[in-house]
Amino acid sequence: MDRSRGAGRAAARAAEGAGDERPHGGTDRSRRPTLRRAVVLGGGFAGMLTASVLARHAEQVVVLDRDRLPAGPVARAGLPQARHGHLLMASGAASLEALLPGLTDALTAAGARRLALPGDLVTLTPHGWLPRIGEASHGWCLSRDLLDWIVRARVLADPAIELHQGVHGEGLVGEARRVTGVRLRGGAWPDGHELAADLVVDATGRGSRAPDWLAGLGLPEVAQERVDCGLVYATLLVRAPDGAAAFPSVSIRSGPGAGPDRAGVIFPIEDGRWLVTLSATRGAEAPRDEAEFHAFARALPHPLIADLLPLCEPLDRVRRYGNTADRRRRYDRLRRWPAGFAVVGDAVAHTNPAYGHGLSVAAAGVLELARALERRGADDGRVTGEVQRAVHRATRAAWSLATGQDVLYPEVAGARPTRGDRTRARLGERLQAVAVRADGTGGDADAVLGTLVRLGTLEGRPADLARPAAVRALLRGPAPEVLPGREPPLTEGELALLGESAGRLRDGARGRAV
Repeated sequence: MDRSRGAGRAAARAAEGAGDERPHGGTDRSRRPTLRRAVVLGGGFAGMLTASVLARHAEQVVVLDRDRLPAGPVARAGLPQARHGHLLMASGAASLEALLPGLTDALTAAGARRLALPGDLVTLTPHGWLPRIGEASHGWCLSRDLLDWIVRARVLADPAIELHQGVHGEGLVGEARRVTGVRLRGGAWPDGHELAADLVVDATGRGSRAPDWLAGLGLPEVAQERVDCGLVYATLLVRAPDGAAAFPSVSIRSGPGAGPDRAGVIFPIEDGRWLVTLSATRGAEAPRDEAEFHAFARALPHPLIADLLPLCEPLDRVRRYGNTADRRRRYDRLRRWPAGFAVVGDAVAHTNPAYGHGLSVAAAGVLELARALERRGADDGRVTGEVQRAVHRATRAAWSLATGQDVLYPEVAGARPTRGDRTRARLGERLQAVAVRADGTGGDADAVLGTLVRLGTLEGRPADLARPAAVRALLRGPAPEVLPGREPPLTEGELALLGESAGRLRDGARGRAV
């Protein structure tokens, strides 16, 4: 039986700066557990957070994963998206702190880059460059491998939690009213072994088979929503240039319009590395090798990323990924929901990774699980239905933002834009055109920029756009006599990094507020 305890505890020592108290998770034994055994299917980010929550309510928490999980911050076989850029938004960091207090300090200590937004982000929109003024919100840039390792180390340090690797969940045991366990394949058990559990949580991600399992118990078909703009992205891991430790993140995109979208992003991560990602929606082709990568970057609406690439040292081959459709399973609509079973994370909903919301939504959903178990009790047969409704609510903001944009692309699959979608898009474009005029003086344009940033990090609410400053800016629109800067808002020190390429950028950047 492979419990991976030694590796987990060794990793935990590396993450010991993450703190000890857990108001919603593992090591707090102030109350007597009400469950004998809880099972978590999936040992990824959402699965480990779920295990930390269940350890407060169960004598034993068994985490089952089909992969062999690494003992350090390196790639795992079953997570191809881990080789691409990840953002932990401010809202996601808040959820993570509520579940595992002190964890963001551990991430920072391990080299994760905290980005003040918009101050540490150079962003080209279809309307011009967004000003880099202050901090309306923030986020963390880091490799997915580092994040998963630190979370895993922290969680597996709890003696109530054990990890079994190379094990597949093959189905649920029980009936439509109550799930009583899970049927397994692999590991130390014979195929078909039924592992009894008082609570089973599916955190197996995008490939979750929960809809089929529920149908096998006699429950109705689960409705599913899908919007697919055909985005494919390619990422190159590079060593950042010397002197680039404080260089901002970069985002360049054309946006939805008459043709396909082409975009590029630089994610600064730990150990002096960048993840450079180039993407294209249906009708364009993401690069497949390094030569195509450089050519694609040069064809973006601005050459900043193309100018930076030759200064970097490639550390890997170009990696592509295309499983980017927005998908949501509407478990909240089932009138009957079995006691003893819940679904969290990407197994419920996942949105286009281009928006950077996946980690934050997953953490928010697990926090809703924690709150429901605290409020109603883990042994209450009705709690799992409440959990599914709460987890669905945690997906709404990210789902609305992603699908509201993706549905506008040509040849989108799964949905067509409505009149309301097009109206909201026009309003959003007008607000974005106002935001590029922000100057740090506290005017309406500054308020609009801050609101858009907070909406993007899931800290804000759509209702914030009804505040007086946003309404005034929306009615007035951008000042036509003031043209946005044609060059990125870089400091003199940042321009110096570009060497010969800085000359044609310097005049456009000098004098702009940064």
